[in-house]
Amino acid sequence: MPTVPAPSVNAGQLALLIPVGSDTYALPLEAVREVVVDPKVTELPTSPSVVLGVFNVRGDIVPLLDTSLLLGMRPVAEEPYAVLVETAHGTAGLVATDMPQTVRLNESVGHSDMEGTTETYLIGDARLAVALDVSTLLSPARISR
Repeated sequence: MPTVPAPSVNAGQLALLIPVGSDTYALPLEAVREVVVDPKVTELPTSPSVVLGVFNVRGDIVPLLDTSLLLGMRPVAEEPYAVLVETAHGTAGLVATDMPQTVRLNESVGHSDMEGTTETYLIGDARLAVALDVSTLLSPARISR
């Protein structure tokens, strides 16, 4: 299977904002398949801690990943939304703790040093959103930690 580069986020581009706790992250719309409300998750007892379980999306079994843990923060307390993204290894769900929304990103205000992210962008109402690098964030080595 040929490797397709993951879409990246750029200023002026439409992006999906993913709330995770009090932080906001951005994904290029091209990387997003859909948003699932209240996914019915089946836990996998022997899975890595970042894997919250799996859920069914029209016959496809999709892993749900703790976005906060992937970024090196505290685990999420609930998973009211799952943002489905396409990766080189298949579809995966990232937890969003509030309703994701689409916005046009303003200029970059600097590089993000957090692993799995790229730039920090100014969004509409003087908030910041950190762009996620899906291929790095969802690499098998990172998930199996």
